Amino acid sequence: MTVRERDGFEYRLYHDPGPPPTIEGPLAEQYKWAFSLVAVWASHLDPADGVTMDISPASLGNIQSYPRAFEDYPSFFDTQSGGDPGTGYPQNPRTGAPYAPQEVPRGDYTRVLAEFWADGPESETPPGHWFVIANEVNDHPLLERRFAGAGRELERLEWDLKTYFALGGAMHDSAIAAWGAKGWYDYIRPISALRGMAELGQGSDPNLPSYHEHGIPLIPGFVELIDDEDPLRGPSHEHVGKPKFYTWRGPDFIDDPKVDVAGVGWIRAEDWWPYQRPTFVTPPFAGYVSGHSTYSRSAAEVLSALTGDTYFPGGMSGFRIPANAFLQFEAGPSVDMTLQWATYRDAADQCSLSRIWGGIHPPVDDIPGRLMGIEIGRDASADAGPYFPGWGA
Repeated sequence: MTVRERDGFEYRLYHDPGPPPTIEGPLAEQYKWAFSLVAVWASHLDPADGVTMDISPASLGNIQSYPRAFEDYPSFFDTQSGGDPGTGYPQNPRTGAPYAPQEVPRGDYTRVLAEFWADGPESETPPGHWFVIANEVNDHPLLERRFAGAGRELERLEWDLKTYFALGGAMHDSAIAAWGAKGWYDYIRPISALRGMAELGQGSDPNLPSYHEHGIPLIPGFVELIDDEDPLRGPSHEHVGKPKFYTWRGPDFIDDPKVDVAGVGWIRAEDWWPYQRPTFVTPPFAGYVSGHSTYSRSAAEVLSALTGDTYFPGGMSGFRIPANAFLQFEAGPSVDMTLQWATYRDAADQCSLSRIWGGIHPPVDDIPGRLMGIEIGRDASADAGPYFPGWGA
């Protein structure tokens, strides 16, 4: 634990991740890259763009390590196409059979992720989501209720109580650690960072209009400047020279969320919105570190430790998403799909990515939260161990 003090208030930092990149300083380029990526990934939220992807464990998941330095993040995240280095699995280790491919529109998958993992005010919340997952694991007929996969099998009630005890401890510890970092580092959210850079101008070329060293980087096809012929120029051409994003167009293009899809197109960068409902846009507290990433990875570590298996029972779990009956922010998805995970850690990684596609966190919030979650989950599992028969055997 590290104790910091500011304005007479004491901040206790557990698993202190260190300071994030800022618009000024040695990591200014990482700051610009991270927040620009959020706007670029929002261009993936169009189910009609013709891009499809396999969302099964045959293609997704199985990440072995995470970058430790902010400078290494661009090699981990696919800036323009989205996603991470996960390559999936050649087969289900419990059945020996390959995982069946599941090809769906990328714009449906990304929108579903953003809403499925959002866990807003009308849900069981982010840590509660992992109790739902734990309940489904505990109900699975293939689960053996043996601590760390060894020793005698526990009665159902004892197993459930101790699972809740271990998972609950980890979730409380995750909240303390994540919100300690949020309080001390008091870090900006994408909607403020992106609009703020855009209002300054572009930060790529001093020879182009609206240059400012702290402006938004230009990315051809995603971040460009409004010219005299652009429909975004304004009636008096007042917006000429300003940055524009090719991104999700936002709630202003949705009259009826049951039938409308905002789609993706060019908008003025200063008008950018995250993919959230307009009445619950961005949490009113600091972003760094991501609570979703911290909670999820901590929970994944606990469930892996308690069951003695990184894989879900049977080698896979999932959640069915019906077409045109799941999304709340806008209409969709356009096809049926099932969110699938081979391991608990794969589910946690998917949750982390969902916050980027949802426009709530940049990568610099995400990875430190995952790394903290690993430590917190393992510590919580070790602390819970003595309450299980067979611990230490």
